[in-house]
Amino acid sequence: MDGGKNDKPRNDEPGRLPLIAVLAANSISTAGTSLTLIGVPWFVLETTGSAGRAGLVAFCATLPIVVSALIGGPVIDRIGRRRVAVGSDTVCGLAVAAVPLLYYADALAFWMLCALMALNGLAHTPGNTARYVLVPELAEHAGTTLARAASLFDAVSRGARMVGAALAGVLIALVGAETVLLLDAATFLASAALIAAGVRGVHAAEPVKAAAPVSLRTYRGELREGYAYLFGNRLLLGVVLMVLFMNGTDQGWNAVLLPVHASAELGGARDLGLLTALFGAGGLTGALLYGAVGHRYSRRTVFTVCVVLCGAPRFLVAALTGTTLPLAVTMVLSGVAGGVLNPILTTVIYGSVPDALRSRVSGAITAGCELAMPVGGLAAGLLVESAGATGALLAMGAVFLIATLSPLVFPAWRTMDDPLSGQTDSPAADPVSSSGPSPRHPAPAASPPRPSAS
Repeated sequence: MDGGKNDKPRNDEPGRLPLIAVLAANSISTAGTSLTLIGVPWFVLETTGSAGRAGLVAFCATLPIVVSALIGGPVIDRIGRRRVAVGSDTVCGLAVAAVPLLYYADALAFWMLCALMALNGLAHTPGNTARYVLVPELAEHAGTTLARAASLFDAVSRGARMVGAALAGVLIALVGAETVLLLDAATFLASAALIAAGVRGVHAAEPVKAAAPVSLRTYRGELREGYAYLFGNRLLLGVVLMVLFMNGTDQGWNAVLLPVHASAELGGARDLGLLTALFGAGGLTGALLYGAVGHRYSRRTVFTVCVVLCGAPRFLVAALTGTTLPLAVTMVLSGVAGGVLNPILTTVIYGSVPDALRSRVSGAITAGCELAMPVGGLAAGLLVESAGATGALLAMGAVFLIATLSPLVFPAWRTMDDPLSGQTDSPAADPVSSSGPSPRHPAPAASPPRPSAS
């Protein structure tokens, strides 16, 4: 290759700015999600006093997330990743803002709250997926490695989650949950503005001009490709099945169990925000540690140890203690373990899936991982009302523990250390889509993260 002109960035490769914009937008949107995560359950508990209703709202918020993930992958490619991210955050911001505005007008019925949270959930996942699948190409434009960009994406998300949780706890105590939801709406709109302004001129962010015309048959074919690829890759399928149970129990923890525990046993909203922020701080630390030294160790070994430590211990400690300090320490340590997981999984997924299928496969993975979330929140509310908070914590903690033992049991996890993690048996693994163009760039191979030069 000629070392002169041909190495200069093209017009559709505008350097680091798009990656910075996506990282910033994702951090703001994630901070807003933390405000929702704490503000909505607390708002329901304050206004209704019912753990069952809090679980029902969580069900209404998460069921549309699964639906949009199940069918949304091809839509992201057709509309364009930039447009989807902007539209998603805009709809989320308007839906969340409507809750306190209707409440102030004394016009908010419970069914309206459920409907608005359902709309928020329906719009949320496509935007998350659109930002997520942009990272490999933006990392290439920015001149950084995929593993480093994946670690950075996860680290800033966890930092934003930490800040958002701490802010939510303090603000709920000072000004009320309804005011926190207004701030939450503003974060979504700010994220939309950043993507709209910062990701212009990036080819990967624009709509895919598919060879086949838009039709229901074409859409079904594109959707089928994503699921065929997932079902043909044994490691990715194993990841999805495990995370399905983890996310279901985590939804019960976040939407019902931890708020109820904080309200009944701890110091209320401030302790709820503190504990969630400490978990986020641990996660940020874990992500940064893995980015710095994770390349020295086996991905499978690190993942297997950390996935067991990240979940079940906090359920057990909350069930057996009624004070903040033991749970706070557990949340930090569990957060550190949890922070290691996403950089590993992100590197594996990015390295295993070609760009032409990335939106569809990521949508299929998201759908599978989030399939149990609606049931998790609803089950937690029902368990609290029938078996008490302690019984609910122990039951859901046991489910979490059993799920996280799967890397020790199933052979597919042994391929996590392979250069390309897992082998695909499905013909859909061909990187050229039958209903779309060839990949813009070959997908980079998964590789262990390298330490920062700084």
